[in-house]
Amino acid sequence: MLRSMFSAISGLRAHQTKMDVTGNNIANVNTVGFKGSQTVFQDTLSQVIRAGGAPAADRGGTNPAQVGLGVKVAAITTNWTQGATQSTGRSTDFMIEGDGFFVTRGTGGEQLFTRAGSFDFDGAGKLVTPDGSILQGWMADENGVVNPNGPIGDLSVPYGQIVAPSASTSGVIDGNLPSDAPIGAPLQTGITMFDSQGVEQKIFYNLTRTAANTWDVTIEHATQGVLQTVTGVTFDDAGNLLNPAAPGLLPSFNPNTVVPAGRFPSWNNAVQIDISGLTQYGGSNTLGAPTQDGYALGSLQSFQLGADGTIMGVYSNELRQPIGRLALASFNNPGGLEKAGNSSFRVGVNSGVAQVGTAGVGGRGSLMSGALEMSNVDLAEEFTGLIVAQRGFQANSRVITSSDEILQDLVNLKR
Repeated sequence: MLRSMFSAISGLRAHQTKMDVTGNNIANVNTVGFKGSQTVFQDTLSQVIRAGGAPAADRGGTNPAQVGLGVKVAAITTNWTQGATQSTGRSTDFMIEGDGFFVTRGTGGEQLFTRAGSFDFDGAGKLVTPDGSILQGWMADENGVVNPNGPIGDLSVPYGQIVAPSASTSGVIDGNLPSDAPIGAPLQTGITMFDSQGVEQKIFYNLTRTAANTWDVTIEHATQGVLQTVTGVTFDDAGNLLNPAAPGLLPSFNPNTVVPAGRFPSWNNAVQIDISGLTQYGGSNTLGAPTQDGYALGSLQSFQLGADGTIMGVYSNELRQPIGRLALASFNNPGGLEKAGNSSFRVGVNSGVAQVGTAGVGGRGSLMSGALEMSNVDLAEEFTGLIVAQRGFQANSRVITSSDEILQDLVNLKR
């Protein structure tokens, strides 16, 4: 009788723990990035009333008679399945699609890990969690180059950051030149280039047909005259560029040294034009000048997050240049992480070491901007578990009541 009472007491404790875990899951049903937990029960040692016997020639074997001594909580496991996507539209809200954790630097420099991607800026321009932990990653150098093999550090988005102008060094002419274009009639397209001070330079490309498959290319400044003339640009009978041969580059020229020299003191560098995209087919004129590599003075206006974690800065001069890259961490056993509060985890003795790297490689998921991962708690499942825990607790309390009544009957035998 005492065995049944103590077994029931262990059942009360175990089901109370299940209630605690279920209650915590329900409490965090709207917590960003929360992962629900489940309670796993396990029976305890059993008392052997009669040992089992092996079969013999003159008798059969017997099984042991064992009375269990109760239940215990074997484990409280974490459900790491993906939560639903909640679109927020905030550029500083990030979501991990797949495995991995954001890396943050907490109080005292402790490295923490979280699935909650709701970040914001502090007064220094750093990306921080609601509790002030700083998001970690790699910052780009002045040329926009990110080294993901280096040590991670604090990530910041320096709004208003000035990017110095850069002189144009290359351009592109592409499109179709009509095979029936009249000889001597130029086709024109243009583009804006920049000198080293970021001053706009209006450039026109004039292509004039001089023979059946032959064209001249003239590069002309809007106010300062001709900068370069290239003759003998030819196409084969199929309409494909023949000369200059691959890679289809015109000879480079220096705007400041073109006769008469000294017209562009702040644009004193080689410029080369790529015409490999030109064709001469029958049809309409689609001549264009889609790109050049110079830009004016600009300041950071906004940013975008790529699926690989690259933070792409968008500048007022239309330049797009990386300003940093988020770091993600993965673990051999994420269930071994220790909860540190504030939706964060720290490395546990059974989690393995943090494998920090970029998104999309090494088993780490990809990133999405403007969205958050919702809690993966299933209310229907939790309410069912709540009923099971309640009934289990109730049944165990009934065992104690019944055991007490039997003990009372035993005491009354004396009367």
